[in-house]
Amino acid sequence: MPDRTSFSFLLIFLFFPSVPALLELLCRDRRLPLDGTPHIVGILNVTDDSFFDGGQHNSLSAALSHARLLVAEGASVIDIGGQSTRPGYVEVGPEEEIRRVLPVIRELVRHVAVPLSIDTYHAAVADAALEAGAHIVNDVHGLQRDPNMAEVIARHGAAAILMHNDADFRTTPGDVIENLKPFLARSLALAAAAGIDPARVILDPGIGFAKTQPQNLAILARLSELHVLGHPLLLGASRKSVISHVLDLPPNERLEGTLALTALAVSQGVQFHRVHDVSANHRAALMAAAVRNSR
Repeated sequence: MPDRTSFSFLLIFLFFPSVPALLELLCRDRRLPLDGTPHIVGILNVTDDSFFDGGQHNSLSAALSHARLLVAEGASVIDIGGQSTRPGYVEVGPEEEIRRVLPVIRELVRHVAVPLSIDTYHAAVADAALEAGAHIVNDVHGLQRDPNMAEVIARHGAAAILMHNDADFRTTPGDVIENLKPFLARSLALAAAAGIDPARVILDPGIGFAKTQPQNLAILARLSELHVLGHPLLLGASRKSVISHVLDLPPNERLEGTLALTALAVSQGVQFHRVHDVSANHRAALMAAAVRNSR
């Protein structure tokens, strides 16, 4: 019988027998080139309890103002979240999520040219956000929590960010990169079965989600090995505790650590970088890309 890793690749080849090198990411009616230029995904939390900026952008005017600033600073995507997923978070429920994010999405789709992402693991929230004009669903459970999520994304022709979030990962022995692959393969299989175009899929290794500090660091050092899965990669490590465990700093003092991780990820070919501080990360990413491209 094949082991978990072999089975994961069997799933990938069954559902994605030929995934060509993608030239652009399809986001409904919008396109993002995959030409080596790093894309910054600006975080817009409309929550009370997010670990870094909770409560700062809860009003509609504050959210719109911050989103415009993120775009002006170089964001290629705005990722809008109405539910914190910080350690120890409390679920607010789909109805409250929808109440928080829909007014923001309805306004932003009229005023900014970049694709809008909805950060949710509830299909009902994703459906409402996509109806309102969002272009991407960022699911921190990689389609594996809400059984209706994949169908919603496929029906709207939206792009999907599929994150690794395996509760057993912390205690799974063996190689961390190989251990990531079975979960991501299941997410890809769910996407394919629902009819989501492979050209609409981004993969996220899920730094800080159900992982030990050594596992987080090992994944960050070996991000380039995930390109074998044939999809653009997103890193979401902005101001997270993976930085605190090294530098012993609170969230508001973790910018330099974030910039270091962004530059390291760019050097490994990671295309998308989800961050709070767009301007600084955009500059760091462009500099790292220039050095990488000179090889």
